[in-house]
Amino acid sequence: MARTIAKSLLITHLSILPDPRMEINRKHLLIDILMITVCAVLAGAHGWEDIENWGIEKEKWLRKFLKLPFGIPCHDVFRDLFMRLHPEEFGKAFLSWMSSVRKRTKGEIIPLDGKTMRRSFDRASGKTPFHLVSAWASDNGLVLGQMAVDGKSNEITAIPRLLELLDINDCIVTIDAMGCQTEIAKKIVDLNGDYVLAVKDNQPKLHEELKDFFDFAEKAKFADLKYEVFQTVEKDHGRIETRTYYLVADLDWLSVRSKWANLNSVGMVVSNRQERGKPATEERRYYINTIEKGVRRFAKAVRSHWHVENKLHWTLDVTFNEDQSRKRKDHSAVNFALVLKAALNLLRGIQAKGDSIRSLRLRAGWNTEVIEKAVFGA
Repeated sequence: MARTIAKSLLITHLSILPDPRMEINRKHLLIDILMITVCAVLAGAHGWEDIENWGIEKEKWLRKFLKLPFGIPCHDVFRDLFMRLHPEEFGKAFLSWMSSVRKRTKGEIIPLDGKTMRRSFDRASGKTPFHLVSAWASDNGLVLGQMAVDGKSNEITAIPRLLELLDINDCIVTIDAMGCQTEIAKKIVDLNGDYVLAVKDNQPKLHEELKDFFDFAEKAKFADLKYEVFQTVEKDHGRIETRTYYLVADLDWLSVRSKWANLNSVGMVVSNRQERGKPATEERRYYINTIEKGVRRFAKAVRSHWHVENKLHWTLDVTFNEDQSRKRKDHSAVNFALVLKAALNLLRGIQAKGDSIRSLRLRAGWNTEVIEKAVFGA
């Protein structure tokens, strides 16, 4: 992955961004401000003052790659730019970069998942916290892009806008229950993708039919049904979790089938969990899918979606401290969230077996050679 990212540098794709600042405020070059920010965040910076101070300390090194005609900008310059920078333009440049480095694999799982930036609210102006929908390429282990949810809307409107920017041809898109909407399913199919969508009570008729069907099918031991089953068992520190995946392609009984584009199967996942000294628990989840057969593909899609919490959201919170960020003015919170995702992708690009993202970020703070390798392919 490191060689792949080095072939297409982030600086090249950010260079096409339009400058949102007034002419009088363009003393420092746009690309210099952006690249100092990315490098500083890689090295451990969390705020505008951190970025300025890091830039001052590393100015001589930065001049190897950047022009810096007036030296290092002050922290207000960084803050002002990220307040003004249009998130969708920034997001398109990010997506352009990812499209050039992503190694396409047929059938790759692309989970879309939302996350609220907890401390981005602003009581004084009545602004609620920002919510972002992110796209994750599971085989590549990279963030493909993000879309901010409008304060007066929700994920249902953000997901189609994000899908339009992604290349999902021959990929399987997974979304939790919020994204289980007929128009979103149609959008995925129109873009030549497959889907695995979780079904809960926000689709009450569909959820009730799935639950009743699988309850009856289990009692009848799936007699006379075209179905597949696959089971996994995980053991860890006294916990045993058994997951049984069912995939059923016989759908004549499903009254709402025609509402969902290219719906070819339904699935159920039964999770049984046993922990020492605790009673066993069971959980059932239901899904609708375009994939007609291949229960292992279905299982991989479901598991890949669950993994987003650990590989993306957890890493951003624990390693990059995203949940503690108090940036909230104008576009600053959304834009800085994309900087964190760029930093995560860059570190994954040089990640070797046994490396953690946390240890790589620490090394980037100690040694600019790590940043050179990650950011500039040196």
